[in-house]
Amino acid sequence: MNTYLTTEELSSRIKYDVRTIRQCLKGSVLFEGVHYIRPFGGRKILFIWEWVEETMLQGLLANGDIGI
Repeated sequence: MNTYLTTEELSSRIKYDVRTIRQCLKGSVLFEGVHYIRPFGGRKILFIWEWVEETMLQGLLANGDIGI
């Protein structure tokens, strides 16, 4: 089961401004069909928390910041 978040909810979880998510992250590190969807072909965007979180953690692992 996936957890779907609005841009505002994602902003609160990752502590990034809503504008930063929309203008900088979306399309460069967060991709449609992987990290977010547009339900029913509409304009509304829902982020898939599990994939966003996994992508953030992959960055930490690649940098050697945490060991699992």
